[in-house]
Amino acid sequence: MYRIFLTTLIVLLCCSSPLSAQTEDGQNPLMADPTIFFHNGVYYLYGTNGRGADNGFIAYTSTDLRSWKAAGKVLTPGDAFGTKGFWAPQVFTYKGRFYMAYTANEHIAIAVADNPLGPFKQEKQVPLEGPVRMIDPFVFFDKGKIYLYHVRLREGNRIYVAEMNEALTAIRETTARECLHAAPGWENTANAPWGVTEGPTVFKRGDLYYMLYSANDFRNPDYAIGIAASTSPLGPWRKEPINPVISRASVGANGPGHGDLFRDKQGRWMYVLHTHFSGTRVAPRKTAVIQLLFPKKKGDPIIKADPKTFRFLNHIQ
Repeated sequence: MYRIFLTTLIVLLCCSSPLSAQTEDGQNPLMADPTIFFHNGVYYLYGTNGRGADNGFIAYTSTDLRSWKAAGKVLTPGDAFGTKGFWAPQVFTYKGRFYMAYTANEHIAIAVADNPLGPFKQEKQVPLEGPVRMIDPFVFFDKGKIYLYHVRLREGNRIYVAEMNEALTAIRETTARECLHAAPGWENTANAPWGVTEGPTVFKRGDLYYMLYSANDFRNPDYAIGIAASTSPLGPWRKEPINPVISRASVGANGPGHGDLFRDKQGRWMYVLHTHFSGTRVAPRKTAVIQLLFPKKKGDPIIKADPKTFRFLNHIQ
């Protein structure tokens, strides 16, 4: 079965359509699993470093969301947990400080800093304890409780949620429950035995909670983004029939996915994501943004991405 999956994946990659825009190394931040943190008029971009994911995290800054300048290393191995595989960071504020939840060595850790550019460090360089390998953290605060959405590597990449303690040093495993796993169809176009749902971002509008997530293996050109809804942060989650909301068909680039939601200076909801480098090459993955639109009247789609706003980010020295 696994050989069949690899063969299918290779065929998909080789036969996929070209990107709508091409850039060389140096003209794009080349961040996979990106997140943008907006603070005091500055956008901070973090992600899995396409030039070396074993060296911690670097950041880029921008004031216009278009041109980005390298801001250097913000988390260094030795200052916090991890020796390799530094993936998928999330940066947020909590009790007056800046926190970074991230993956390293296929475990989740949380480091802290006094500045969005770090250095992010841990007093005790340990990951969060869990029953299996866990990746792709997203910390969510709601009604006095703290939730960690994450992916557990158990019979596929499955999205879970669990409550956290106030110190952000542990999850309450008794509260853990599965949110989503890949189903046949657009979430598993290669019919792989190891299904993938990952990269959760959770937000609330009105009385409902929404989760943006990615599905398919990231090397598959059909890697895409869906949305699910719930009346509780613990679920159950209902996948929306409009899925996928972002795909290669809508943006003209292979493998769009695994990003994060943020608001720009004008208050518009934007989603930062990565794509494959080109129509025939997966890595290093490129960083892009697209605007998300919410319904204006009853009967409109719950959320949709505006393909006219899709663009790659520019990196200037």
